[in-house]
Amino acid sequence: MLVLESSPWNYNDFAIPYPTYFHPSRDDAVFQWQNKMRRLKRRFLFSFAGARRPGRHESIRNELIEQCLASRRRCRFLECDKTQKCHKPANVMRLFQNSIFCLQPPGDSYTRRSIFDSIIAGCIPVFFHPGSAYVQYIWHFPRDYNKYSVMIPESDVKTGKANIERILTRVSRDRRVAMKDEIIKMIPKVIYADPSSRLGEIEDAFDLTVKGILDRVETVRNQMNEGRIVNYDFEEEESWKYFAIGKLGPHEWDAYFSRKIGKHGP
Repeated sequence: MLVLESSPWNYNDFAIPYPTYFHPSRDDAVFQWQNKMRRLKRRFLFSFAGARRPGRHESIRNELIEQCLASRRRCRFLECDKTQKCHKPANVMRLFQNSIFCLQPPGDSYTRRSIFDSIIAGCIPVFFHPGSAYVQYIWHFPRDYNKYSVMIPESDVKTGKANIERILTRVSRDRRVAMKDEIIKMIPKVIYADPSSRLGEIEDAFDLTVKGILDRVETVRNQMNEGRIVNYDFEEEESWKYFAIGKLGPHEWDAYFSRKIGKHGP
């Protein structure tokens, strides 16, 4: 099943990128956009676009907002309140295009469309739960998440152990440049081209999804030809590990996906 957010405990859920506002009709439009994002001068070290979650004790949004506001000129916060500023794509994209890093905490669930807006803007995402991206978009994102993002455990933010500004300031210039280059290379993989036209050499999110489905069908066909029980070589609750990591066994993210703990981690 193709979904915008997959369950980490389901054999047949496969996540695809959220649609964004960029639907190019030509390869040139994609290349021009990538070059533009590559050349932008970014004023802020990091930014966050979102709403507070006062009634959600498990959410770290309030802590992130307070840290952002305390960072003064190094962080910019766009509050998604009743003024509906976040409903205007130009406001969100302007923020992300002016930022080196974009904070992407879980929303009402693991994922949020803002992840893809930030990638299209050439902004390096900062995740706080592996379920927000790393075990989701296995056909569209690099397996090595260190190439394109920063991971800060939710629990470190909640307990006050993580100082976001300090952590991001310590990321070397060379690593920032490498991650930004990787993000810009990912842009074609997370966009859906204008359906009335067809891109030339570029594979967009739709193309990669079709390839992923065909690979999956081939895997299942081979299992059936070998007389194996399809999908039952491992427990379904290990699905995230099998598809995202490529192997089973103990893993550092096990606590995040324990049903006993809940959806937002340890």
